[in-house]
Amino acid sequence: MQSANQAVISSPCYSLDQCTDKLIQNLHFYTSLQTEEIQRIVAETAIKTLKKGSLLLREGQIPQVCYYVFKGCVREYYLVDGEEKTSEFYLEGDSISDDLSKIERRPSRKYWECLEDTTVSAFTQAQEEKMYRLFPSIESLCRIETEKKLGQFRELMAFYLASSPEERYLNLLNTRPNLVNRVPQYQLASYLGIKPESLSRIRGRIHASRVQR
Repeated sequence: MQSANQAVISSPCYSLDQCTDKLIQNLHFYTSLQTEEIQRIVAETAIKTLKKGSLLLREGQIPQVCYYVFKGCVREYYLVDGEEKTSEFYLEGDSISDDLSKIERRPSRKYWECLEDTTVSAFTQAQEEKMYRLFPSIESLCRIETEKKLGQFRELMAFYLASSPEERYLNLLNTRPNLVNRVPQYQLASYLGIKPESLSRIRGRIHASRVQR
């Protein structure tokens, strides 16, 4: 299941037609909807490209849109006493949403910043509710995906609390190797919960140990 999933969503899209084709592939893969039904969903879905530095969400806004990344990188962060605290990076194949703020209709504390020119699909809450009414299987799929993401988040938090900074970095190299060279080191350090100079020392130790082998 996992390898097939990756085969469907891993390759980035570079044009509107390619992204539309990828969206159709994903819907065929995940659902039993007929072609006509999938075309209806695709027609409701906006696909757009944003420049590096664009914000999909800023603190104080009530999120109304969820996104799916076809190409690019989006950073999630919070401002704490004026300092940016990176909490997540979203790459190709990732969905982006702030479900709690959306459901409770309260302002988000998050920022979503495009670190690269980024192509996403955008689906509003109103469109989402409309699709759920028309296609109940879509609501079931989204519920399963939300539960899976929640479980993965809990596992990640447990690992984060029980691990050293070096173990966190090594885990990142193993699980998300394409992320390390795509984001600035100070943002990566913030994501790992350490200072940039600490990350530099960790990378130096790992590099030295691999050279000695």
